Parts: sequence; C-alpha cells; structure tokens
Amino acid sequence: MNKIAYFDCPTGIAGDMCIGALVHAGVPLEYLIEKLNLLGISTEYQLRTELVHRNTQQATKFYVDLAADLSLKPENPATKLDPSETESPTFDARHHHHHGEEHSHSHGEADAEISHTHHRHLPEIEQIIVSAKLPPRVEAWSLAVFGKLAEAEGAVHGIPASEVHFHEVGATDAIIDIVGTCLGLDWLDIQEFYFSAMPTGGGTVKAAHGKLAVPTPAVMRLWETHRVPVYSNGIDRELCTPTGTAIACTLAAGFGSPPSMQIQAIGLGAGSRMLAIPNILRLWIGEKEEGRGKKEEGRGKKEEGIGDKEVFNQFPMPNSIETITVLETQIDDLSPQAIGYVFDALFAAGALDVFTAPIVMKKSRLGVLLTAICHPEFQDACEAVIFRETTTLGIRRSTQQRTILHREIQTVQTEYGEVKIKVAKSGETIVNVQPEYEDCAEIARIKNISWREVHRLALQSWYDPT
Repeated sequence: MNKIAYFDCPTGIAGDMCIGALVHAGVPLEYLIEKLNLLGISTEYQLRTELVHRNTQQATKFYVDLAADLSLKPENPATKLDPSETESPTFDARHHHHHGEEHSHSHGEADAEISHTHHRHLPEIEQIIVSAKLPPRVEAWSLAVFGKLAEAEGAVHGIPASEVHFHEVGATDAIIDIVGTCLGLDWLDIQEFYFSAMPTGGGTVKAAHGKLAVPTPAVMRLWETHRVPVYSNGIDRELCTPTGTAIACTLAAGFGSPPSMQIQAIGLGAGSRMLAIPNILRLWIGEKEEGRGKKEEGRGKKEEGIGDKEVFNQFPMPNSIETITVLETQIDDLSPQAIGYVFDALFAAGALDVFTAPIVMKKSRLGVLLTAICHPEFQDACEAVIFRETTTLGIRRSTQQRTILHREIQTVQTEYGEVKIKVAKSGETIVNVQPEYEDCAEIARIKNISWREVHRLALQSWYDPT
C-alpha cells in the first residue's frame, strides 16, 4: 500500500507549520539540522522547536532564528519583539520589494525596516540545493518548489523567473522551510500528497512600499495556475504564505476532501498567532486502502531524480470544493431573443453557467428567472452585463460553495477527425465521459452528418481505442 499524507489546513499553510507538523509526527529535528547543514548556510540561522498551545490544543512550533533577526532582538525577554517586527522582505523583483514571507506565520502591526545589500536569485539558490547532495527526491522536490515560487513572483511583476531576486535573509528562511519540509516528507517515506481546500484569509499585510491585499499576488497566481479550491473562514489575516502555497501546489496530487486512507500518525504544526480557531496545520499520515489509489496503466511520466515516483499532477484528484457567486433576477418584459444574447454575453464575461426557468410573477405575468453562476472575481462583470442587456432593476447575489469533480480533457481520433473528450472523476473512479459539443458540431457541419453520429463515434473511440 502507498504511504500518503493529507495536509488539513483550516488556518492556512506556511513553511514553518509544515516542518512543525513533520517534527510532531516523528521526524527528528537532529536529522533535519544535519541535512540542512549540507546547504552551507548554517551560519545564517539557528533552528529549534517547542510544544505550544493553540486554543488549548498542543502542537509543535518550529522556529528559524535568523542571524539578522537575532541581532535586533532585545536582551530582556520581557520586551521581546513580535517575530514579524524583525522580518525582512523575502522577494525583490528588480527594485520592487515584495511582502514579507513570514516563517512564523504571522504578520505584526508594525514593521521594522531592515536593509540588506546582498540578494540571491533563483540560479544561486538552485546551485546551493544541488551542491548539498541531498537525497534525490528531496533535491527534485526542493528545486521544483523554488521554481514554482519564482515563476509566480515573476508572473506578478512581468519578468522571467530567473530575474526574481530573494533578499538574503528572506531567502535563507525560504530555503530552510522548503528544503526542510521536503527532507521530512522523504524521511517519512511519503509517496503521495493531498491537501485540503485553502482559506483565503483577508485584510492587508505591510510591505516595504505600502500595503498589499490578502491573499497576496503570488499566492493568488499559484492558486490560479493550479486551480486550487479556496474558501473564506472569516479570519482576516494572511493565512497562506507564498512559501507554504508553493509547497502545496508543487507536491499536491489533489486538493479537497481527504482520500480514503488508514491513518497511522497525526502531526500538528503550530502557527504563531492565536486565532478564532486553533492555528494548527494537521498532517495526516497513513496508507491508502487496498483496491484504491492504483495508478492507471501507461499514464503519467516518470519525474527525473525521483526513481519510480510519477509526476504529481498525474494522480487523480479528489473532489474539490470551490466558492461561487450566484446571481439571480426575474424578467417579464424582455424579448426571448435578447435573453439568448445575454447568455453569450455572460459567458464572455466569465460566467461558469447561465440558465433560465419559467415563472409566474405578480399580476400573473409570465416571466423568466435568469440565473448566472460565476467565480467571485467575475461577479461585477456579470452584473454589469445583466444590467446593460436586460430590463431588470435589481440583482440578487449569494455566495455558495459547490463540490466539483476533477475533470481532464482527452482527445480521441474518429474516422471523421479528432474530438476532445471531457472525463470526470470522483477520486480515482471515472463517473462521466462526454465528447465536447463544439467539436462534434463542427465535424457534423463540415462532413454533413448528424451530430448524434459524431457523438456516438467519439464515445466508441474512447471506450474502445483499438
């Protein structure tokens, strides 16, 4: 049976919380220190852990005490600074300072300006990791995480990933969090990784040149490119840091509900702040149940440097939860032809689905209930379309969560041409297979045959590829 890990993130994810959970689950801190010393930057930090309580629950807190921070801390413990007050910005895109990546998973109310003259860019960090001669999986994972982190930061600023610079102290922090997490997962011999949906957090965080909205730009970019399901838990703090999010997006076989597994151990990693709910990342470690989780024969490519491990995003994803906005309005004085145009305009504005239902309104007038479903970021655009293209005077809105199946697009060859097939899965079970309507329609028009015939041939080719 495959040994798997599920990261339950009710208060988000950060690198220090991951390592705290791994140590709590049994990874020796001495092992992490020994292997991290191979990176050749041990003079820049000190590592320690302690058992702490978060809302009466005990968890392990992991600390990276950076040399630059230690020099700023007062000698009197009674006047000890909040960790965030001595944190430096992590990322620098040319001369623009990104928000502080906080290894303590907390942002303070006041900032301490820290000046650093040296920066590390991605190639230098990659060389540090490669030169350390870490276990093969650890090296491959660490390089992949840093690559995703730099890609996200570069996309935010419109520059190549190789040009994203990391402040010296922030880079040290990120290196320890990323490589340390990968070392712990390798030590536990975890084969597959799953993560819960991520809480968005809220409010703002302070950066060197002003405030940034939460979620921060790099986190949003990672969520977007990996289609991570997110939701609001009502806590207006930065809950998901770029480093923690990059770890999740790189290693995840899927996001959502936990896979079917036999739990063998639980690791609890604490964040720094006291929140409305226990600020703890919960790491579930166990084995997949027999008869589940088998890889589809012939699918997936082997990842270089990871032996027989398959590329992570080839694993079937569990059902995901995503937040949606539902817009509704009743209309009784608009031409049906106009309603048809509204459909096209709403889809162009970002709607996920649009539909109408016949209703009887006041004074027995016949009308339609127009409903549009979209992601929250497209709400304003969809409302603008409805107001512009219909006669309605008001729109109701509600925020809901929906469970969605993991979907992937495959291509089959029919005697008339290629047709894309949408394959939906619940966990690892295929539950629905449908040819794409537009592909079938285009072939039907060009070949002058019925749409149903193209649809039938496409399904036949998928189920019987020989």
